[in-house]
Amino acid sequence: MKTIHVVLMSLAIVLLIALPLTAQSQVRILQSNAAGDRVHIIDPATNKVVGQILGIEAGHGITASPDGTRIYVSSEGDDTLDVADVATLKVIKKIPLSGHPNNIAIAPDGRRVYVGIRQKVGDNPGVADVIDTASLTKIKSIRTEGPVHNLYVTPDGKNVVAGDASQNGYVSVLDTEKDAPAWSIKLGEDIRPMAISKNPDGSTRSIFVQIGNFNGFVVVDFKTRKEVARIELPKLAPGRTPIITGSSESHGIAVTPDQKTLLVNSRLNNALYSYSLPDLKPVGTANLSGKGAAWLTVTPDGKRAYVADPVGNVTIVVDVPTMKELAKIPVGQVPKRNHTMVMPARASNNN
Repeated sequence: MKTIHVVLMSLAIVLLIALPLTAQSQVRILQSNAAGDRVHIIDPATNKVVGQILGIEAGHGITASPDGTRIYVSSEGDDTLDVADVATLKVIKKIPLSGHPNNIAIAPDGRRVYVGIRQKVGDNPGVADVIDTASLTKIKSIRTEGPVHNLYVTPDGKNVVAGDASQNGYVSVLDTEKDAPAWSIKLGEDIRPMAISKNPDGSTRSIFVQIGNFNGFVVVDFKTRKEVARIELPKLAPGRTPIITGSSESHGIAVTPDQKTLLVNSRLNNALYSYSLPDLKPVGTANLSGKGAAWLTVTPDGKRAYVADPVGNVTIVVDVPTMKELAKIPVGQVPKRNHTMVMPARASNNN
């Protein structure tokens, strides 16, 4: 019965993808499961799981190609970058990596995927593996200042921002044209999730960095390459008790596509907070009903946030304009990284 259920869900999403997309793009939320072997695919129009990709052991980082035809997942179980075909929901390639992978990111043009390696590699304290998406092979490893836990590509595609998993707390900025280190900044605690804002011309403005056991985030000015602020999240609301203490009290952060809002998770408070950009004024709070907010992705219109709850095994949906929880979606075991995939609209029925 389980096999029939998976096949039916796979057929459902294939049919959805095959329909003419003349009016608008299709959006899917991709949710990895760190203690399972699959990726859940959520339709944000219904907040239902519409498909699964099987055979990805202990998935960590997850992203999709800009054309919506492939999904990439780093497998901690196999030390590979797993490539799945969206039309069939099958893994088509497992690319060997330099070591144990964590988060991944894709270039805006889709030509390269960057994979953070969470261990020393050769004489390097850490590296970011570079995957060519045409040949589906690792073509290079770029040195970083420490083992990489979190890794992102800037909106203009010119840089990769890699976060150090050690207590040194380096943020390494890499040049994607030269495939070489550009500069780094030391923040003094292990680097957790990050988010990046951009200027009106598309260049990088700020890096928002969650660190160690700080229930808040650090603001790094990209132009001056300096830390300019540390902002602590609000205290717990009356009547609420902390979910955790210790490390990773704030985990999960995102900038809305219109660049007007920064969304920040607090594992400690089990809440999602919103700040206006660029002035970083607190504007809203969503107190969540789950067991700990941990990872975060946002729909292209900026109206919905999807928060992974690895303790409750659900993905929580928050309405951003009102900062109200809308739904809890059951997913797999220990849901971690999530990503918003857009399948572009077709120009006509003939394309």
